[in-house]
Amino acid sequence: MITRIVKMTFIYENIDYFKEIFYESEKLISAFDGCIRLELMKDVNNECTFFTISYWQSEEKLNSYRDSYLFKNTWSKVKPLFSEKALAWSLFPDHLK
Repeated sequence: MITRIVKMTFIYENIDYFKEIFYESEKLISAFDGCIRLELMKDVNNECTFFTISYWQSEEKLNSYRDSYLFKNTWSKVKPLFSEKALAWSLFPDHLK
């Protein structure tokens, strides 16, 4: 299993539009082959910073999603809303070394 965490910081005026995009895409992303779960979290100290946390069956499934039209289309709408560059991490449990 792979956990993908993406940190996104938005221009304040763009937050509602980001949420609209996210909630429109959430069901499609969650239903994508290999996606186990998708969550949206908000930073407790910065109302402009959000995290998506997604869980994938494998790195191959995650990469398949990242190469998909769904990802590219969604990301092309979200990326211009940022106030700073997004950061992303792909993690797996340490016991799977």
